[in-house]
Amino acid sequence: MEFSVTGGLIVALGGAIPALAIGLIGAKAMEAIGRNPEAQAKVLPAMLLGMAFAEAIAIYALVLAFTG
Repeated sequence: MEFSVTGGLIVALGGAIPALAIGLIGAKAMEAIGRNPEAQAKVLPAMLLGMAFAEAIAIYALVLAFTG
């Protein structure tokens, strides 16, 4: 099994950037719910969907690291 620097960079950046995005999405959603608790029914599904898309990017990066 051969390791390369590019695979490590893909995993590092492909994990760190979506993790930052998930944190920001969660923080802003909680801030929005804190300001307007009645909006929770609209904010929560959008937050979860955004987090799922950001997590998908991290999974794509992991797959690229193993195939590349």
